[in-house]
Amino acid sequence: MIDWRCLYDRYYADNKPLYDLLMTHSRCVADKALSISLSHPELCADNKFIEEAAMLHDIGIYLTDAAPIHCFGTNPYIAHGYLGAELLRAEGLPRHALVCERHTGTGLSLQAIIDRNLPIPHRDMRPVSVEETIVCFADKFYSKTHRSAEKSVADIESSLSRFGNEEVERFKEWCERFL
Repeated sequence: MIDWRCLYDRYYADNKPLYDLLMTHSRCVADKALSISLSHPELCADNKFIEEAAMLHDIGIYLTDAAPIHCFGTNPYIAHGYLGAELLRAEGLPRHALVCERHTGTGLSLQAIIDRNLPIPHRDMRPVSVEETIVCFADKFYSKTHRSAEKSVADIESSLSRFGNEEVERFKEWCERFL
C-alpha cells in the first residue's frame, strides 16, 4: 500500500492551507471514485489503487501558479497533471503517475493539446484504464475552490462545454456508464 500521506508531508508540509485543500479535495474524489467502483463490480476495478491514485491525482498543483488556491509555483495550472506525473514517476509510482497525467478535463487528446496550444507535452493524455477513467470522472464533481460541495451533472457539462463538444460527449458517456 502506498503511503500518500508521506508524499503530502514531503511536498506540502510548508504550505498548510494548500495541504488542507489538497487533502479535502482528494478525499472527496477518492470517496466518489470508490463509490462508483463499488457500485459496478462488473468493472473488476482495483479499489486499493483507485483510492491511492485519487489521493495523489493532484500532487503536482504546488508547482503551479494559482494563488487563489495557495499554489505559488511558476508553471501554468494546466501543467499540474503532467508535473505530478513526473513527480510520481521519480517516486517509483508509474501507474499512479498515469492517473495524474490523464485526469485533466476528461483527458486531453494530442490533437486538443496542439489545437489549443496548451503548454504541456505533446502526447495523448486521455484515461485508458478503468481506474484512470473512474478517478478522472469523480474529479469532475469537485472543485478546489468549493471544497466539499459536489457539482451537479449539468454544472459539469456546462463547465466542460467551454472546451468543446468532445469533452461534454465523453462526460455524458461516463455518466451513462457509471451513474
